[in-house]
Amino acid sequence: MKDYDLIIRPKRHAFDINFKEIWSYRDLLKMFVKRDIITVYKQTILGPIWFIVQPVLTSLMMMMVFGRIAKISTDGTPQILFYLAGVTIWNYFSESFNTTAKTFTENANIFGKVYFPRLIMPFAKVTSGLIKFGIQFTLFLLVYCYYLFAQEGSVNPNWTIALLPVYILLMAMFGLGAGIIFTSWTTKYRDLTFLLTFGVQLLMYASPVIYPVSTIEPGLMKDILMLNPFTPILEGFKYAFLGAGHFSWASLGYSAIVATVILFLGIIIFHKTERNFIDTV
Repeated sequence: MKDYDLIIRPKRHAFDINFKEIWSYRDLLKMFVKRDIITVYKQTILGPIWFIVQPVLTSLMMMMVFGRIAKISTDGTPQILFYLAGVTIWNYFSESFNTTAKTFTENANIFGKVYFPRLIMPFAKVTSGLIKFGIQFTLFLLVYCYYLFAQEGSVNPNWTIALLPVYILLMAMFGLGAGIIFTSWTTKYRDLTFLLTFGVQLLMYASPVIYPVSTIEPGLMKDILMLNPFTPILEGFKYAFLGAGHFSWASLGYSAIVATVILFLGIIIFHKTERNFIDTV
């Protein structure tokens, strides 16, 4: 009897997910991450600087439109910090969701020729997005340190800064889970791709990115806003660094539960779709 390094077996049901096999392909994961970071900006003039330009321009536009013209409150915090904080943490979800939502359609040729755990691809997108987030977060910290030391009292950080890894993890879970659900649906319903950019933009305005929860009067609208699982994350992130916002363990636990459910459903749906998607893509 010969010993084999690889044994290919049929997948019996949607819950038959081999996470050990995914771990064994971690070198491939690293390769995809490197590809996403290097090749995307290889032939651009500014390169990774685009990671910095985008949040800066977005925050300046928000300052002009929502701060100066609409005069929306920022809870007494510096406008540039308030908008930069919201944009930085939101961009990680947006980037993760937008890239993983195209997993099947953009990689159909690779999936049809070479075998590897398909979940490696969306995991790589979320991981490479973490590097981009790190660059943008560094920019936020530079601006933050200026106000913290040069203008004392303008920001009031607190102990919840220690929860930063939790906020990042939850955004990654939302981006990965929602993205792989979306890409699984688009294998049959291609017109859903037209809703991608519009849907993320609409969701941003439905979340406290450009406004604090405190500006919403108590009532139905505020109750709906608090049901948004992104609200505790965005408000908690701002509360940790700026000292203005809303934080509660119950709200954060609610977001964690929703993120876990979405990720779990996403993996199950993705796993079920990958078995026959090549016939429909």
